[in-house]
Amino acid sequence: MIRIALLLLVLAVPASAQDRATVERQYQAWLQEEIWPEARREGVSRSVFDRAFNGITLNWKLPDLMPPGSNSKAPKKQSQAEFGNPRRYFRGVGSDASAAVSLRRKYAQTLARVEKKTGVPAHIILGIWGRESGYGRANIPHNAFEVLGTKAFMSRRVALFRPELIAALKLAQSGQAPSPLKSSWAGALGQPQFLPTNYFKYAVDGDGDGRADIWRSEADTIASIGNYLAKHGWQRGRDWGFEVNVPASVSCALEGPDQGRRISQWEKLGVTRVSGRPFPAHERRGEGYLMMPAGRFGPAFIVTPNFYVLKEYNKSDLYALYIGHVGDRIAFGSGPFSKGWADIGKLNRSNIATMQSALERQGHDVGGVDGLPGFKTRRSIGRWQEAQGQSATCFPYAKLKTQLR
Repeated sequence: MIRIALLLLVLAVPASAQDRATVERQYQAWLQEEIWPEARREGVSRSVFDRAFNGITLNWKLPDLMPPGSNSKAPKKQSQAEFGNPRRYFRGVGSDASAAVSLRRKYAQTLARVEKKTGVPAHIILGIWGRESGYGRANIPHNAFEVLGTKAFMSRRVALFRPELIAALKLAQSGQAPSPLKSSWAGALGQPQFLPTNYFKYAVDGDGDGRADIWRSEADTIASIGNYLAKHGWQRGRDWGFEVNVPASVSCALEGPDQGRRISQWEKLGVTRVSGRPFPAHERRGEGYLMMPAGRFGPAFIVTPNFYVLKEYNKSDLYALYIGHVGDRIAFGSGPFSKGWADIGKLNRSNIATMQSALERQGHDVGGVDGLPGFKTRRSIGRWQEAQGQSATCFPYAKLKTQLR
C-alpha cells in the first residue's frame, strides 16, 4: 500500500515540477563537484563557499535560461512584445539630469580629480552613475550567488557567467564586499553595476582609505567609473557626439562605426549641428560616425570614438546615447533632442525578425536575426529601400511588414 501511495504521489506531481527537482539536484551536485574545487584553487575557503550557497537554489525566473536537456541548437524564440521607436528609452533623462545637479556640487572635488586623472568629464561619469543605480539609491534586490550560480549552470552564456561566479566568490573571500552580496538580475554589483570580474579589473580607491568600495563609497564609485572608461580608450578632450541635421542627399545607410570619416567631410556633405553652431575645430579634424537610432523617424547624430567607449559599458546604441544626452543636460543645461520621434505603427519583435531573415536571404548583413534593429539592420533596410527605388527610412515601420518577408 505504501508503494502504491508513493506511486500515486509521484503521478500527481506535474512533470515540470519533477524535472525541476531533478535539475535542482544536478545543480547542487555541480556546485560541489565542479565549482567548489575551482573556487578552492582560487583561494576561496570552505567556510566562505558554504556561506555563499547556504539556502541557495536555482532562480527559474531569470531570463535566457537553458536547463540541462534543452536543445542548445534550437533557435531562440522571438518575443511577441510590441516594439516601439526609441522614445520610451529616454523617459528618465530629465530626472537623472535634475538629480545630478546637487551631486555635481557635492562631489565637485572628487569629480575634478578623477577627470584630471582619466580625461573622462564629470557629466559623463554622473550620467552613468545615475543610469546604473540612480546615484546609489536604486534597490538592487537579488542574491548575487543565486543569480550567478543559476546563470553559470544553465544560461545560454555559461562560458561568460562561470568566471563571474568564481570572481564573486573571490570577492566574498577578500572581505571587500558587503554580505549578503546583492546584484541585479544580470549579476552586476554595486553603484557602478560592475560584473565581479570587472570589479577586480577596474574598481579603484577614490577616497584614500585603501579599499575599492563601490557599494558604500561615492568617491570610489566615481573613480571606478572614470577608470573603466579610461581603460577602454576614452579620448581626452573629445566629446561623445552632436545632434545633427542630415540632408536628404546624405543616405541614412551611411550609418555605422565602419563608415567613419572626418567630421569636416560630413560638413562638406551638408551635415550641420542642430544648434546652428559650427563643430569645434579640434573635432572637425577627428573622425566621426553617422548614428541614426530611429533612421529618418528620429534625431540623428555624428558621434565620436568616445560614443563607442560608452558602448563598452553597455552594448546598446541607445544606452550610449542616453549617457551622452543626460551628460549634455547636466553640463550645459540643454533640453530634449531637437527632432522628435515619429510614429512607426504597431510592430512586434517577431515582425522585425522576419524582415531581418528576408534581408539575410538577399545577402545583407543585419547583425543577426534577433528582432532588434541595430545599426546593421537599420542600414540594410535603407540599402534595400534604395535598391527598390524607395526613399530610405533605415528603420522598420508597419508597412514594411508586407514588403519584407
